[in-house]
Amino acid sequence: MRVAKWMLFLLFSLLISFKVYALEIDLESENAVLYHNDKLMYSQNENQKVQIASLTKIMTAIVALDNINNLDERITLTNSDFESLAEENLVTAGFKAGDTATYKDLIAGLLLPSGAECAKALERLTTEGFIDKMNAKAEELGMENTHFTNTIGLDDQENYSTVSDVYKMFSYALKNDTFKELITSESYTTTNGKTFYSTVANTNNQYILGGKTGTTDGAGLCLASLANIDGEEFILVTTGAPYDGDRRYNIEDASYVYNYLADNYSTQKIVSRGDVILTLNTRYAQQDKIEFLASEDISYFLPNAYNKDDIVYNYEGTEVLTSGIKQGTKLGTLSIYYQNELIKEVDITLNEKVRLDIFKYIQGHIMEIIVIVLAIILIILLIKTFKKNIMNRKRKQQWQVKI
Repeated sequence: MRVAKWMLFLLFSLLISFKVYALEIDLESENAVLYHNDKLMYSQNENQKVQIASLTKIMTAIVALDNINNLDERITLTNSDFESLAEENLVTAGFKAGDTATYKDLIAGLLLPSGAECAKALERLTTEGFIDKMNAKAEELGMENTHFTNTIGLDDQENYSTVSDVYKMFSYALKNDTFKELITSESYTTTNGKTFYSTVANTNNQYILGGKTGTTDGAGLCLASLANIDGEEFILVTTGAPYDGDRRYNIEDASYVYNYLADNYSTQKIVSRGDVILTLNTRYAQQDKIEFLASEDISYFLPNAYNKDDIVYNYEGTEVLTSGIKQGTKLGTLSIYYQNELIKEVDITLNEKVRLDIFKYIQGHIMEIIVIVLAIILIILLIKTFKKNIMNRKRKQQWQVKI
């Protein structure tokens, strides 16, 4: 029976849309992924290998943070950190050779104004084989379509990634408190008085918390951004937006997507605390069935006009309850889906005693009881017959002796 239910559930999942979110959006960027709670909401050419410009610096920050023991340690920038930057027309954070700064200052300069000198200084100072470690980290994070050749994000056919891989890199980096603090800061003032401003956190969009931009002729306009809508966090990664004068199409795309979500989606309460979420039948019990109630509200970010009929409950576990099951036993797991998107898994535990009904038990086992009674009667008759035969033999033997 359980197998049949599961097969029906799988068939239902195959018949409905593969994606929960049918976002009707039109982007200037050629490549994009949008994620919520590590689940893909939207994608466009997500596995196309492209140049990613200064989004490369996200990995530079990751490797640097992995190898820095003290973020407050002061270091000195040298002429080597500035070699060829002017010739290649690269953006700097404003440091000069001979300046001293903390490692945190350098990472802030790397992420907010996207300073190329900060990338070179971190590469020089933090660890040997820096770029090898960038590629090793990419492999560790499952970035299968990524390869790095520099820490800055220079145009190079061998320095490439995909928006799907950049998402893995960015979401990992956000787990580092220092990275998240800096990437979501509107400004940062260094220990020697320089102030950096974020071009992402300072946008007019109320939902964008921050992010990292990237721009080269080969990559176009790129952006990895973090947003908060209705208490929920979202990550959007875009590359390949047109590089056209003063128009910041990467920022415009992000604002457009997050505004669209805010207008059309919200956190919906699917289950209220105390709602019946599962009913199981009993066997030979005083209760005909036992209801299981939600111990908390269950909410999820869904379309404003979502259909409650699309909420699917799939239970895997004990299906019939008897008095032999102890109170407090975990019976199974209830999985709650919106269409084919897993929303919540709930442990189902028996919180009340299943009381035996002796009359139902007898009624349910009447044939077995009759057979047992008949067997007992038969055994008794056989014993009596056996005893009677023994007595008859003894009497016969006594009679023969007397004769």
